[in-house]
Amino acid sequence: MTVRGIRGAITVSDNTIEHIIEDTKILLKTMITDNHIDSADIISIFFSTTKDLNATFPAKAAREIGLLDTPLLCLNELDVPHSLEKVIRILLHANCDKTQAEIQHVYLKDAIQLRPDLSKEKYHL
Repeated sequence: MTVRGIRGAITVSDNTIEHIIEDTKILLKTMITDNHIDSADIISIFFSTTKDLNATFPAKAAREIGLLDTPLLCLNELDVPHSLEKVIRILLHANCDKTQAEIQHVYLKDAIQLRPDLSKEKYHL
């Protein structure tokens, strides 16, 4: 097996605990499911948020879906003028047999515009 990085991002409608947790769960579950990743093969997950999302740690969503032993880290994105707001980004490292080209990166809601080249039609909600 090889270590692969899986990217994802989602926009959140409101800076509330409920919205951050719910949308992070949606993104994380989609990334894991679409890449056929077993939770035991997840090495670590980095979560980043734009400065306007600070009601809670998005890593809490990972704990709530059962990733209790996975190392998690939350960070702030650079505050680039005129960049997309209310974004949660994830970089998940996992052991898998896929090539990097076979990895399904997941961009949901308005975050599709961050990487339209990686966004598959099924993610256009």
